[in-house]
Amino acid sequence: MTTRTTAIDAHTFTEIEFEVPDPGPHDLLVEVRAVSVNPVDTKVRAGLDGPRVLGFDAAGVVRQVGSAVTAHAPGDEVYYAGTIDRPGSNAGFQLVDEHIVGRKPSTLDWAEAAALPLTTITAWETLFDALRLGAGSTGRLLVVSAAGGVGAMVTQLATTLTGVEVIGTASREESAAFARSMGADHVADHHDLVASVRKAVPDVQYVFSPVSGRNVEAYAELLTPRGEIVAIDEPPGMDLLPLKSKSITWHWELMFTRPLFQPADATQREILNRVADLVDEGRLRTTLTATLEGLTGDTLRRAHELSESGRAVGKIALTR
Repeated sequence: MTTRTTAIDAHTFTEIEFEVPDPGPHDLLVEVRAVSVNPVDTKVRAGLDGPRVLGFDAAGVVRQVGSAVTAHAPGDEVYYAGTIDRPGSNAGFQLVDEHIVGRKPSTLDWAEAAALPLTTITAWETLFDALRLGAGSTGRLLVVSAAGGVGAMVTQLATTLTGVEVIGTASREESAAFARSMGADHVADHHDLVASVRKAVPDVQYVFSPVSGRNVEAYAELLTPRGEIVAIDEPPGMDLLPLKSKSITWHWELMFTRPLFQPADATQREILNRVADLVDEGRLRTTLTATLEGLTGDTLRRAHELSESGRAVGKIALTR
């Protein structure tokens, strides 16, 4: 079988055809119906020194399964976030390990579903693995860039499944309105972080941080003693010493950790199935805000441009 894909280097988007390998024992061969773009896509592209099939988020139909697959069957509608050590989702067909694939929410279309996996898994692991929050948890959570893909899901999951109060940050009225629509109790301006947060609340116990380097001192000021931060970025030369006097805990979150180091762990499949249930129950919703028709070099380039503009709200998806 051959598939058409959009392989790119740092500057060029090129459509090519290649042979699809047979599924490995735990692989699913998925016919991709929609994908979405995340900031990690543009970061990987910027660092390329040769062609690569990019893309992580996808929704599609299982067409073949490996000899040891037990969780899925041909014809299943699925969604997933993939991993960084295999060819990406910007293709007609993709091989993906069954352990990280969930059932597609039945109430969402392909684009709406494809907008969710990577940001949802990141948000879930932030709240429930790193911060160990639960239904009875209280306190205040600061979500920086609450109108972004991950921030919007952190906000939704926190307000739906925990008792914490959410303070989201945004800098434009459009993004502030989106953060509120996701469930944020308050919205602060992240360009004047300490003062604007303190207009709403005196302090916070938790921080979700996608933009960390320039904010460490602000976090040290806003957090209570023994507060906790979860960061998903990697700013060079970041100094964490301002956090020491309050014994503040710093967590890293990378949703690719499980697929890379614990490939037989089905936790991410369970997360996606649980989220599909919550979506179908009407308790969570997609963060999709823009859809481009056709998975081509031109549309993919446009999606990357929108993602890199710094003005995107929610998620951008492309349909085949």
